[in-house]
Amino acid sequence: MRDAWRRRGERRPTPRGRAQFDLRGRLLLVTGALGACALALVARAVDLQLVRNEFYQKQGDERFLREIEIATSRGMITDRNGEPLAVSTPVESIWANPQELLKTPQHLPTLAAALGVDAESLTRKLTQRADREFVYLKRRINPAEARRILAHNLPGVFSQREYRRFYPQGEAIAHVLGFTNIDDRGQEGLELAFDEWLRGTAGMKRVIRDRHGRTVEEVDLVRAAQPGKTLTLTIDRRIQYLAYRELKRALAETGAVSGSAVVLDVATGEVLAMANLPSFNPNAVSSGNRDAHRNRAVTDLIEPGSTVKPLTVAAGLEAGVITPTTVFNTNPGWIANGRYRTTDTHNYGVLDTTGVIKKSSNVGVSKIVHLLPNDEFHAFMRRVGYGRSTGSGFPGESPGLLLPPSRWSGTTKQTMSYGYGLSATPLQIARTYAMLGNHGRAITPTFVKGEVGDTEQVLDAKIADEVVRMMQTVTEPGGTATQAAILGYHVAGKTGTARKSEKGGYSRRYVSFFAGLVPVDNPRFSMAVVINDPDPARGYYGGIVSAPVFKNVMEGALRLMDVPPDDIDTWIAAQQKVASTRPAAKLATLAPTVAPVAQPVATPAAAPRVAPAAPARPVLPQAIDGGAQ
Repeated sequence: MRDAWRRRGERRPTPRGRAQFDLRGRLLLVTGALGACALALVARAVDLQLVRNEFYQKQGDERFLREIEIATSRGMITDRNGEPLAVSTPVESIWANPQELLKTPQHLPTLAAALGVDAESLTRKLTQRADREFVYLKRRINPAEARRILAHNLPGVFSQREYRRFYPQGEAIAHVLGFTNIDDRGQEGLELAFDEWLRGTAGMKRVIRDRHGRTVEEVDLVRAAQPGKTLTLTIDRRIQYLAYRELKRALAETGAVSGSAVVLDVATGEVLAMANLPSFNPNAVSSGNRDAHRNRAVTDLIEPGSTVKPLTVAAGLEAGVITPTTVFNTNPGWIANGRYRTTDTHNYGVLDTTGVIKKSSNVGVSKIVHLLPNDEFHAFMRRVGYGRSTGSGFPGESPGLLLPPSRWSGTTKQTMSYGYGLSATPLQIARTYAMLGNHGRAITPTFVKGEVGDTEQVLDAKIADEVVRMMQTVTEPGGTATQAAILGYHVAGKTGTARKSEKGGYSRRYVSFFAGLVPVDNPRFSMAVVINDPDPARGYYGGIVSAPVFKNVMEGALRLMDVPPDDIDTWIAAQQKVASTRPAAKLATLAPTVAPVAQPVATPAAAPRVAPAAPARPVLPQAIDGGAQ
């Protein structure tokens, strides 16, 4: 066979043997590959842990590390004596993770029953927010109720601490304080005006949570919570309650629609009380009667009626056109005003300047204002505070309305002299009277204790004192507001009864006023009372509707503030009279009990008398103020 292969020229195959290779080369190759892999892993580890570790650390933290807010309490509001008017109490809010809770829909009926809601509406609410991790289920509830809900141990249901505002005085001071919303943010009143001061700053902490949302560990305090600051008001809660109580009583007795009362400290401008009716409960604010939320004492504009008359007299005294003894002939009880006429409730005949205020003569002040130039009278009224804001800083305060002379009609100036054709708030009226009691120095009203308002000497002290003495006669026998008199104290004040304006003129509905100062020798308090729309059948004049409110509130305030009497003689005489009747009173206790004798009720004065020889003139609809107030 070997020869045959040789003849064919083919090479004889060699036998198959063991493969030949370089062992050392292979070992080096494997070692190099493993070394390269090791270096790549080390490089990757360095990259992850040293070079770009922040990104991956963040990605890891996002899966279990959370920053949650630490709720903080809102600052307390107190009255001038430190008594709480608004406090924040801890409550709980129930929340859920829809993504977790919807995994076990069989638990939803149990949760709905615990929350006191419909199971279908709860399911719909969670389904609509299925892409979220947080949704409130029930907010600001009692901690005991929250524990009862959590006791069911439902997956994805948790609670968190919040705070709820509580107002111990309720309706009595609701309009001054306002209220907060469900997030504890101020919405109205001083809660809104000082929201930043009261709110504080929420804290922040970092915690570790498991996949069920439960806190496993508190890692770090990111930011400490800072509670809100305390706000101390000038309000005296005792005087505030007196004002609210007497205002409420007056509305019940007169059938009035609404009312306001403002008490100021004459020397400092501090607001000691500000009450309004109808009121609302700030602890349970509803969106129903929004009209009741309005602080009428600073927002509502009213024509101030005869409360302006002392200012008209002051303007005449300042201009030198009259003196306290100037005589005015008010016969025949009316005076022309263009094609209208201004009337008094009676024909008072001849009156001096003091008598004009005492009898509240429309005719008298009309004659005074005719002696004043238009620009001078307008400038005076604006200087004493009408037509501009008091500067109290209360949210929504109205500046009032005082038209410039260029916009006056032929009757405007005369009607302004007795309080028509201009508008003011009850706070503006109280501030103006405080200016008179403060010897002509006007002070910006303030609600915050320790805050000093701007002061301005707007009227000569001598003139202001003279006007106050004239107003004292209003509460004395023969005046229009004897029901405002306070035993042991001289009271200066002025009544007002204004018709309410309506489309096309003035209606037969009224606003009753009384504004005054006490005690006259050293005025401490200024108060304005406004009763809106009393029932005419029960009486509507300021002297019988608003003056008693002033008396009752001021009697209590004088006693609470330990203000010494300035009319000792009258007080002693009254005490002696009581002492002289004590034996008879003692005998009366032995007699059978009988029903008290009804006291006569003051009735409005007779209609204005018109001179028979006078030419017929239409009566100016708004000119109804007069002496029988």
